[in-house]
Amino acid sequence: MIIPIRCFSCGTVIAHKWEEYQELVSSGVEQADAMDQVGLERYCCRRMYVAHIDLLEDVAVYSAPRA
Repeated sequence: MIIPIRCFSCGTVIAHKWEEYQELVSSGVEQADAMDQVGLERYCCRRMYVAHIDLLEDVAVYSAPRA
């Protein structure tokens, strides 16, 4: 779905770095280097980015339209 606001393990705010990370990865930077550049140092926070699967576009099709 959407990247969580905070790391599940340590509670550090991580969501504000997601777009910058995505831009770096899409431009060809390795994932580990991109995480270093955006400032994710703890392995628990890095895990949140590596394990994230963006399903928002897939799930949005099934949401109820708002009137």
